[in-house]
This record gives sequence, C-alpha cells and structure tokens, in this order.
Amino acid sequence: MSSENIPENWTVTRLAGALGAEVRGLNLASVSSAELDQISQLLNTHMVLFFPEQFLSVEEHVNFGAHFGPLEGHPNLNNSSGHPKLFELTASEGGIADEWHTDITFQSEPALLSVLKMVKCPDVGGDTMWSNLCAAFDALSPPMQELCCGLSALHDAHPHNRADAMAIHPVVRIHPDTGRKALYVNEHFTRRIVEMSIQESDNLLRFLTQFVQSPRFTVRYHWTEGTICMWDNRCTQHYVLNDFSDERIIQRVTVMGDRPEGPGLRWQPWTTDAGQSAMSRHDRQLGRFLRDQNKTQ
Repeated sequence: MSSENIPENWTVTRLAGALGAEVRGLNLASVSSAELDQISQLLNTHMVLFFPEQFLSVEEHVNFGAHFGPLEGHPNLNNSSGHPKLFELTASEGGIADEWHTDITFQSEPALLSVLKMVKCPDVGGDTMWSNLCAAFDALSPPMQELCCGLSALHDAHPHNRADAMAIHPVVRIHPDTGRKALYVNEHFTRRIVEMSIQESDNLLRFLTQFVQSPRFTVRYHWTEGTICMWDNRCTQHYVLNDFSDERIIQRVTVMGDRPEGPGLRWQPWTTDAGQSAMSRHDRQLGRFLRDQNKTQ
C-alpha cells in the first residue's frame, strides 16, 4: 500500500524488513468501510499489523473481526471467555503457543485471519514472533521450489489431543489476494509429506520447518496491554517466547478461510505403493485418512 493511500491521521511504522507494521491514529471500535479496505491492503503488504492502545471490549473485538469474514471459536481448546466466537488463553493455565505454527491447519478450510487482543502481559518477556512464509519460499533454490510445488502434506490436531482431526494441504499454497507462493507446513501440526516415504518426508519437513524460522524472515513484537494484533494465516507462522513468569492473557477471534490451493500435485500418495509392513505410524494415519476420504466421495 503506497503512502499516498494512507489516511493523513494514520501513522504506519514498519517493524522489520520481512513483515510487520504498527498502525496508530484510528479507532478499531468504529472503523468505516473505507478504513476496513485500507486495513486489508496494509495486511496484504505487511502480513501482520499491530494497533496499540485500543482496549476494545469483547463485543467490539468480535465485531471488528467479523468485518473480515465468518468467525469460529477454537474447535479443540476450552473457551473460558464467555463468548462463543472468542477464546481466551491464560499462560498460568498452559496457554502458551511456544511452537511455530499457522492456526488450525488441521481443518480442510483453515483460519484466514486471527485478531488478538493482549489483555494482560508481563513487563519483560512473552514476546511473539511471526515468519513471512512467502519470503521463505522465495529464498529456496529453484529445484527445491519446483519439488515443493508438487507436494502435499498431512496436518493433524495431535497437540490438542485430537489426532483424528486431519486435513491434507499443498506444501506450497498460493495467496488468493497477492498471488504469492508460501510454504504451508509447520512443526506444530504438519505430520507427513503425502507423496514421499516416511524417511524422505521426515528429512524434508525438518528442513522446511526449520528454514521458515530463520531470523531474516521474522519480526518480533513486545506487547503492551490493549494492543490489537491481526495476522494473515495464509502466509505467516507465529511463536510465543516462553521466557516469562508473570501472567499473560490473550483473547482471540478467528476469521475462517477458504481451502488452500497450490500450483498442482504431481505424484500419487506414497502409501499406495508402500507395503503394510513398511508403514510407520504416520503412514498408517495417512492411509486411514485417504480411505475415509474416498468413502465420502
């Protein structure tokens, strides 16, 4: 978004070379349709936006998120917020997302956007990092890009004790608004490359999930209470630094999205060629998922 399109009373400050911007000068509780369009344009440019000192009520938070699409409470985590469209994570109760991930990739239509309110945060520690998955893809060598563009991966909700909740997505997804390609695998929810043997899959996934964590693709944000943050789950991952002892409470609404689309698959699932005796646990998991999918088609 060019500077001439930014309203005069807004201040937009880039926070890192890869992604992230802080936006001041607007009231998210009463945004106009024109301001919503400008926020969407800024999000396409910066991928994650921070709006300090907003102090939205629960209803204002939910209403702001609903401007961008249908909202859904978290499918697996307990909701202590009292509102069906918003969930709360409290650090002292285990609510620390300290593994790199994109939200809810274990669903066939994962989260499009997340809108978070920092309710309470420690003075020191508890920062969050985001990674630019488009920049990560662009930094791969052409042969690796070509390989990844023809692959898909199995995701599940095992970290939420729901390994039965599964979905298959392209390893590289195309952003529907910008057309950019993004690496769409993460260490938290991605289990297996569908078209590879388990040994090949383990090695490629290890490389890709560690590659997207490179500092050159990231931004790190230190919170203040009342800040609203929104990020695009189609092209980012995030990670909470678990380096604090004081309480940390966040509230989040999730804007649900579309089915990820990639450049196009080039190979059949590995399990169609592998013998049962050679199958690992994730091979068997993938086989069950594919059989169940075939029964429903």
